[in-house]
Amino acid sequence: MRTAIYPGTFDPITYGHLDVIERAAALFDRVIVTLAIHSQKTPLFTTDERQSLIEKATAHLPGVSVGRCKGLLVEYARDQGAIAIIRGLRAVSDFDYEFQIALANRVLAPVISTVFLMPGEQYTYLNSSIVREVARLGGRVDSFVPAHVASALQEKFRSPEA
Repeated sequence: MRTAIYPGTFDPITYGHLDVIERAAALFDRVIVTLAIHSQKTPLFTTDERQSLIEKATAHLPGVSVGRCKGLLVEYARDQGAIAIIRGLRAVSDFDYEFQIALANRVLAPVISTVFLMPGEQYTYLNSSIVREVARLGGRVDSFVPAHVASALQEKFRSPEA
């Protein structure tokens, strides 16, 4: 079984992420969308909330599941039996950073390949930061994220702690 890891913060998951997940699911038997948990990041949604949003958004995709990684990604990938780490590239500016990470991962785990996937051109501008900012300012995000994610964002920014 060919397994791939697709790591990210997914705060929140967007149509761009989903496009990459669908592309990865067509290439691999199993794709684990992996919530990378970083102590230096303070996401809007909790880990449980993000996991739930991803699970609902990917429920239609066989072989796709959600996992969590606190430590070194290549160790997590190895523990999951993954042969690849999926990285999404939206623009050339993403490549420099992603290329460096891929090379470091190759040194740490030579048998795990990095596979770069580009989302459809209609999503190349899209990222979670933009979605959060539009939602925070009261804008509509339904063309950026699934309906359940848009509702969760609306609810989050309606609450006093947001």
